[in-house]
Amino acid sequence: MHVLNTCVRAALAGGALASALLIASPAAHADNPATGKGSAAAQSMAETAARLPKISSMDVLKLARSQVGISENAKGGGTKFQHWYMSTPRARETLARDGGALTDYLNAPWCDMFVSWVGQQLGIGPVMGSDAYTVEHAQWFADHGRWGHTPKPGAVVFFSWSGSEDIDDIQHVGFVVKDNGNGTIQTIEGNTGDGGAVEVRTRPTSQVAGYGYPMYPGDVSASASS
Repeated sequence: MHVLNTCVRAALAGGALASALLIASPAAHADNPATGKGSAAAQSMAETAARLPKISSMDVLKLARSQVGISENAKGGGTKFQHWYMSTPRARETLARDGGALTDYLNAPWCDMFVSWVGQQLGIGPVMGSDAYTVEHAQWFADHGRWGHTPKPGAVVFFSWSGSEDIDDIQHVGFVVKDNGNGTIQTIEGNTGDGGAVEVRTRPTSQVAGYGYPMYPGDVSASASS
């Protein structure tokens, strides 16, 4: 799936449309994850993070970078990220939410499956989140008070090519490597480029809808902000 703006609801393959999604308005999203909007959810995530392996944002970026060059087949899929996602209980949950067939994931847009795979491989899925649909994954971060607009290494970056900051306009996702300080960020993304691959990219921040901040257990500041 090399067309970037198709990296959205993977389970819609075959035309299976979901019922209306309940997406919160942008005004409801926490700009500063440290403020703990949705404090109960934020506290629950902090308690969960304390029990997970001491993985840092740099560990996540190292694993993500090691996957650079992996690409999809001529049908737009067949990657290990899609195969993994199909094998998880989460795939059945998102299938029930979005409709379609489990096999649709095999050749569906896989940018968010890549992000989810990285978290699972390192044992931090509960603080990374797991989804095939970028809008729902972004909303998960917002619901946990881990959503904002500052690019930080290891943040999960959500893109809207129109420049919209509305969560329901999100079309693509990856990891922030660094803020270049010139209105661009360096990223690692799955399902990107002409061949649909894992690549290191440079993106203008004007195309960023927002950032999700996993509460990395190995980062010293994880209990306060990421």
